[in-house]
Amino acid sequence: MEGTEMVSEAPTSLPLFLGEDIYAGDCALPKSKNPATPSLDRPELLPFAPLSREVRENSRIQVSVILPVYNAESWLDECLQSVLDQDFQGSIELSVFNDASTDNSVHMIQKWKVHLEEAGIRVVLGGNYSSQPRGVGFAKNHAVDQSSGMYLCFLDSDDVMMPQRIRLQWEAAIQHPKCIIGCQIRREPVEATERYTRWINSLTEEQLLTQENTRYEEKSKSLHHGSFMDQSEEQFQIFTSHGPTVIMPTWFCSREWFCHLGRFDEGGKGTPEDLLFFYEHIRKGGGVFRVNKCLLLYRYHLQAATHSVLESTIWTHRVLFLEERILNHWTGFTIWNAGKQGRKLFRSLSSANQKKVEAFCDVDENKIAKGFYTYEESKENPKPKIPIMHFKDASPPFIICMKLSQLWVCIRDISSSYKDLTDGQFEDNLNMLKLKEGVDYFHFN
Repeated sequence: MEGTEMVSEAPTSLPLFLGEDIYAGDCALPKSKNPATPSLDRPELLPFAPLSREVRENSRIQVSVILPVYNAESWLDECLQSVLDQDFQGSIELSVFNDASTDNSVHMIQKWKVHLEEAGIRVVLGGNYSSQPRGVGFAKNHAVDQSSGMYLCFLDSDDVMMPQRIRLQWEAAIQHPKCIIGCQIRREPVEATERYTRWINSLTEEQLLTQENTRYEEKSKSLHHGSFMDQSEEQFQIFTSHGPTVIMPTWFCSREWFCHLGRFDEGGKGTPEDLLFFYEHIRKGGGVFRVNKCLLLYRYHLQAATHSVLESTIWTHRVLFLEERILNHWTGFTIWNAGKQGRKLFRSLSSANQKKVEAFCDVDENKIAKGFYTYEESKENPKPKIPIMHFKDASPPFIICMKLSQLWVCIRDISSSYKDLTDGQFEDNLNMLKLKEGVDYFHFN
C-alpha cells in the first residue's frame, strides 16, 4: 500500500530530535467528537491507516508538509512548485489529503507526484472520496495521520511558500520544541485585508506577551531572526483578532507537540478549527515563535474556507476564552467603550462576569452624559444599570473594546506614510493614565 512505502534514511548528519519512544503512531490521538465523521476504514475514504511506529522509525523523514485539498485546481501548480523549490537540505515528505474534490485537483496532484519524487520528496496521497467534504479539520488530521515526518509544516493549497520557509522554521522549531512556529506573510492581492496584514506582520514581543501569573510580569526573549513568546506566558494580543497571532497557514511544529495537543476540531464547515487548536495550545503551556521574514504568500479569495466561518461563531469562542484566561480571575473591571461594541461584549459575558463590570468609560460626551447603561435584556428586576464615565475617572483593569481600525497598535511604527486613525488620541489617553498592556488593560476588538 502506498502509505507504507519505505524510504531511504535521511543523511546521518541530520539528527533525530524526538525522543526514541515518541512517534505519531504512539500518540493515541482521539477520534473526532463528531459521530458523523467516518473512520479511516470507511469505504468512502482511501484505505489508509495511520502509520505504525515501525514505519516511522524506518522512514526518518525530517519534515512532512501537511496539505489538505478541496477543489484547488486553480492554485495547485503554484503551491506544489513552492514545495519543490524549498532549499531545505533534509528529507521532506508531502502528505496530501483530498477532501472530496470535484474538480481536477487529484489529477494535478498525481502529475506533480512524479516531479516531486524525482526530486527526492516523498508524496503520500489519501482522501475522502464520498460525495461530501468533511471539512478542513478532518482533512488536516488525516494528512497528519498518514505522514511520517518528525516535524509538521502546514500549508494551504491556495498559498505559496518562499524557498527558505521549511529551512528557517525547522531551525526555529528545534530550538523551541513546545512552540508553534509562524512567519511573516505577503497578502495576495496586496490590497486585501491590508490593515490586518500590517498588524499580523508587525506585532512585537511586548504586544504579544505577558507573564501568566498574578503579577503579569513581562518576560520575553529575542533572537536575531525572530520574535519569541515563551510557553509559560500568555499572549495578550490573542484577544484582539479573528484568529491566532500567527496565522494557521504559516504554522510549523514538532509532531511530538502536535500529538500532545490532540487533533483539530472536525465540526466541518463553519468551524474555526485553527482558533480552537491555538487556544488548546495556550492552555497546555505552548509558546509561539515568529520567524521575522516573509515566508508565505497568503492568498485572499472568496472561495477560501475562512469565509465559511461566521463572525458570530468566532466572537463566541473569543469571549469564552477571554473569560477563561482573564475575566474569571478578576474581581472587577471597566469596559472601555460605552458604544455598540462595548455593550455587545457586556451582553456576551456570563452572568458572573457581568456582575464584575464596574463601569463603562468613553471620551464621547454624549455617551457620558447618559450617566449609565441599562441592561434591558436582563431578567432581573429592577434592570441592572452600569455607570458610564470619562476614562480619566475610571479605574483599571480595562477591557478595551474598540474596532481594529480605531486602534493605534495596528499601525504604530510600521511606516511613516500611515497615520493613526485616531490622530494619536487613543495612545495619548493610555499614556496619560500610565497604563501597561497585559497588566492594566487587554484589547478585545
